[in-house]
Amino acid sequence: MEKEPGKTHGAQSQAVEMQRLDELKIQSEDLGKKIDEVETQIIGHDGPPKLDNRQDDRSFQTSEMKGFKSKTSEGMANNLVGKSDFAERIGEVKDLQCKSKQENLEIRIVIDESCHEVPESVVLKSEIPNELFNFVNSSYKVNENVTEKNIQEDDADKKSLQNDLAKEMEDNRKLVTVEVNQKADECLSEDRSLDLVFDGRKDPEMEASTSKSTCSLEADQQNQGIGEKAGAFENIIRQRSLIAVSTLMRRLSGKRDKGSMCISGDQGKDVSESSKDSEFKMDLEKVAETHALSPVNFFKIYSNVSVENKTEGPPQPIAMKGRVILYSRSGCPECKEVRLFLYMKRLRYIEINVDVYPSRKLELGKISGDASVPKVFFSEILIGGLDELKALDKSGKLNEKIDFLINEAPSFEAPLPPLSGEDDVSSSRAPDEMALIVRKMRESIVVKDRFWRLRRFTNCFLGSEALDFLSEDQCLERQEAVQFARKLASKLFFHHVLDENLFEDGNHLYRFLDEDPIVASHCHNIPRGIITLKPKPIAEIASRLRFLSYAMFEAYASEDGSHVDYRSLHGSEEFARYLRIVEELQRVEIWETSREEKLAFFVNLYNMMAIHAILVWGHPAGALERRKMFDDFKYVIGGCTYSLSSIQNGILRGNQRPPYSLMKPFGAKDKRSRVALPYPETLVHFALVCGTRSGPALRCYSPRDIDEELLDAARRFLRSGGLTIDMNANVAYASKILKWFSTDFGKDDVEVLKHVSNYLNPADSTALLDLLSTSELKVVYQTYDWALNC
Repeated sequence: MEKEPGKTHGAQSQAVEMQRLDELKIQSEDLGKKIDEVETQIIGHDGPPKLDNRQDDRSFQTSEMKGFKSKTSEGMANNLVGKSDFAERIGEVKDLQCKSKQENLEIRIVIDESCHEVPESVVLKSEIPNELFNFVNSSYKVNENVTEKNIQEDDADKKSLQNDLAKEMEDNRKLVTVEVNQKADECLSEDRSLDLVFDGRKDPEMEASTSKSTCSLEADQQNQGIGEKAGAFENIIRQRSLIAVSTLMRRLSGKRDKGSMCISGDQGKDVSESSKDSEFKMDLEKVAETHALSPVNFFKIYSNVSVENKTEGPPQPIAMKGRVILYSRSGCPECKEVRLFLYMKRLRYIEINVDVYPSRKLELGKISGDASVPKVFFSEILIGGLDELKALDKSGKLNEKIDFLINEAPSFEAPLPPLSGEDDVSSSRAPDEMALIVRKMRESIVVKDRFWRLRRFTNCFLGSEALDFLSEDQCLERQEAVQFARKLASKLFFHHVLDENLFEDGNHLYRFLDEDPIVASHCHNIPRGIITLKPKPIAEIASRLRFLSYAMFEAYASEDGSHVDYRSLHGSEEFARYLRIVEELQRVEIWETSREEKLAFFVNLYNMMAIHAILVWGHPAGALERRKMFDDFKYVIGGCTYSLSSIQNGILRGNQRPPYSLMKPFGAKDKRSRVALPYPETLVHFALVCGTRSGPALRCYSPRDIDEELLDAARRFLRSGGLTIDMNANVAYASKILKWFSTDFGKDDVEVLKHVSNYLNPADSTALLDLLSTSELKVVYQTYDWALNC
C-alpha cells in the first residue's frame, strides 16, 4: 500500500527539525567558547588581546581587531571610560557571521576594540530556538557587567551607554520578530501548496525549542486553514469513492473501457504523475456520464452479445422537413399493413388513433370527406389508404412524393400531431374534499426531521399537532378529530413512520405519502405534492391502461411484438398520457380485486414499467445495472412501493424468492403480502417483457381471457425457439428462463421438460416424452441475449 503523501511529508519535516536542533546546539557551544576567550582577554591585564583571524567548520568568520593600543591596565581603563573614545570604538565594528548549512543562520555580532559583543540582528529562515536566543542574551548580560566595572568612574557615561544598548537591543528584538513572522508566512504558504497533512503532531523537543511567536502564529494559521483542509479531504474521499465504485461495477458487469491496459510490476511504477492526473479526470468524467443519462443515447444495440447472435437493426428513417400522418384505429389489419409499408420505405410517421383521440375522427371526415381509416397524409397532401400507397409505389410516383417530404416543410393546412392532454379523461375527475383538507393541514403544521427511539426520521409531523389543526379547522372534539384523522390515513394521505398504527393522539410520528424517503427517491409515478382529484376505481384505471397499452404496442412495436420503437414511443402523446394515468395509482384500493384482475393488471403494468425504466435510465448494460433497474425503479400503488422484482416475484409468483436470492420479497408484516396471489402463476414467465431480445413477445392482456392469453403466450415463446430438441444427439436446448425459475415448473430438469412439453406442438411433445422415458436427455440452456429489443 502506498504511503499517504501528507504523512510522509510530516515525518520528513520532523527529521529535518531534529537535525537542525542538534546543529544549533553545537553552534551555541562554539559561540560560548568564543565569548569566553574574548572575556579572558578583557579581564586579564596582561596587555592587548591576541585574536587571530580564523574560520572553523561552521563557517565562523572573525574580522581582525583594529585600534588596540599597547597600554597597561590603567591606560586601558582610561580608554574605556572616555566618552569620545567609546563612541569611536562603537563605530568601528566588524560582523561575526555564523552560517548554518541547513538553515543559513546568520548572527551578526558587533565587536568593538574592548571585545564587547552585542547581538545586532538575528535572521532566521524558519524558527529561532529559545535556547540559542537566551544564550546570546545571557552572554550579552555578562559582557555588560564587565563593561560596567570598567566605567564606574563616569556615571553619566555609563547611564548613556546603558540606554543606548537597551534601545539597540529592543530594536534588534523587534527586527527578529518581524523577520520571523515573514519567514513563518513563507513556510505557511509552502505548506498550503502541498497535499493534505494527515498527521500534524510535532516532536516534544521541537515544541520546546520553538519560539512563542512562531507557535502562536502556526496555531492561528492552522485554525484558519482547518476548514479548507477538511473540505479538501472530504472532496478527495468522495471523488476516490466514486471512482472505486464505478470501477467495481464496471468490472463486475463485464464491461471494460476502450483502450484500457494492465500495468504491473516496474512498468506501473514508471507512470508519471501527469498521466495519473489525466486518468483521474477521465474517471470522473465517466462517473459523471453514468449519472447523467439521456434516453436518446440508449436507443442502440449494445456490443455485449456474440457475433452470431447479432441481427441487423431497424432501417434508419429518412431525414425530411415534412411529416407523415397516419390515421388508424385499434385492431385494424389494414392499418398494420400500412405501418409495415411505411416502415419498409423508411418513412417515420405520426399515428393518430381515432379510438384514442375521438375528436380526430370528425377532423378526418372534414378534411378528406371520409372518416374511414387508414388514411395517410404527406404534410397537407392526402395520399389515401393501403391501395393508394401501393399504386403510387408501383407507378414510381411515390418517390416524387417522398422528395416533396424531404425538401418542403408542412403548411398550416397539414394535420397536426396529437396535442398534450387531447381527449384525455384523466383530468376530468371530481375534486377530493379530503385532499383539500390535507393540503391545508400540510401548510399549517410543522413538518421537519425528528429524533425518536434513537433514530432520525425525516419530514414527519406529530399526531398531536395534526389533531390540533383538525379540531380547530373542522370544529371537532378531540376524539372526533382522532376518528377523522384515521379516515384520512385510511385514504393513504399519510402513514405512521414505522406502520405501528393507523393514527393515534400523542407524540407519534407520521409522514405524508409523497415525503417518504423511498417514495421521493425511487418512485416515478408520483408528483410532488398532494393530488386534489378523487382517485378512480382500480378496475377503471386498469381498463384505461390496457386500452392505451394496446394502442401503443400496435403503433410502436412490431407485429410479432419482438421489437419496440423506443424513440418514437418516448416522444408520443400516448406515453405522456400513460404517465398521467399511473399517477392515479398512488391512492387506489387494490386489496379486494379478483385473481384475474390482479393477474392482467400487474402483467401489463410490469411491461410498461420496464419500458418506462428504459426510457428514463437507459438500457442496462451489465448485471449490476439490471439489478438496479429491477429493484430500484418503483411505482407507488395503493400507498405501497412496488419494483419490477416485487411485482414478478412478490405478487405474480405468490411471494417466492427471486433467482439467486435468499429472502422473499414480502415479509410477514408487509402490507403488500395481501395483494400477492395465493400460488405462483407459472405462465407469467412467458408474458413478462423486460426489454431484452431473448424475452417473450410484447402484447397486452385482459382479465376476461387472461388464462387463455397466457397459454397462447407460452406456446408462442416455446415453439419459436424457447425449447428446441435435437433427436439425433438427445439434447434439449432450453431458454435460461426455465432454469432461473425452475422451482415453478418442477424439482429437476426432467420435471421441467415434462411440464413445458404441454405447450409444444403435439409431434414435438410426443417425441420429447419418448426421449425422456427411453434414454437420458441432456439439457443445455441457451445463452440469454440481454440486448435491447429495438
